[in-house]
Amino acid sequence: MTLVRVIALKEFRTYFASPMAYVVAAAFLAITGFFFVASVSDAFSEATIRGFLAGAVFFMIFMSPALTMRLLAEEQKLGTLELLLTSPLREVEIVLGKFIAAFTMLLIMAFLSLFFVLVLYVYGVPDSWPIVTGYMGLLLYGAATIAIGLFASVLSPNQIVGLVVGSGVLTGLTIIDFISARVTGTAAEVLNGLQLGASFSVFDLDSFGVAEAGHFADFARGIISISDIAYYLSVTFLFLFLTVLLLQVRRWR
Repeated sequence: MTLVRVIALKEFRTYFASPMAYVVAAAFLAITGFFFVASVSDAFSEATIRGFLAGAVFFMIFMSPALTMRLLAEEQKLGTLELLLTSPLREVEIVLGKFIAAFTMLLIMAFLSLFFVLVLYVYGVPDSWPIVTGYMGLLLYGAATIAIGLFASVLSPNQIVGLVVGSGVLTGLTIIDFISARVTGTAAEVLNGLQLGASFSVFDLDSFGVAEAGHFADFARGIISISDIAYYLSVTFLFLFLTVLLLQVRRWR
């Protein structure tokens, strides 16, 4: 774990040595602030929290690939990935270190967004439990999106490719419910099969509101589902495993 910590600290410092961390954090707070203001009601109801957190989750389609696009792509471009792979470091240590650095950035941004929650408590009496479970879902979702973004980053030395591929995969998993409901025949069966195991649906795109389905929706309503937790953890571990596998292929190629 010492080597994992060293890699994580290196990548974490690199975030703040460039404008990336500040730009992404500012964009995250701006987007979540917009959804917060848009969803505020006079009674400060549960819908306020659901709308605010759903906005944060939806933005992660672009934020997580932006955080991870350079982590392995830059190593390939600069030729330092070969040095890492020929060092005593194991592939899993490299991947975990970089994942922890990106996830720590997410934790910091989630912490900063608690300002909006504080406003709710100052001017109203919100239900605390949906806030707790909503943030739990936010972090689980964020871990899965970061793992997908890290996987996209290892596919090419071009950071833009990592950003586009990562955002594309997340976009596809987000709108899969919308698409499967509008096609018929074999295509609908295939998409429905994917929906059961890979649905990141957050929004009901017909009404542009918060969906009553999807793995995140229960968290936003104050419901903790073991199946939803298992789903996000499974996606996270799957894409981290695939990233490690690709690095192992590079080592022996």
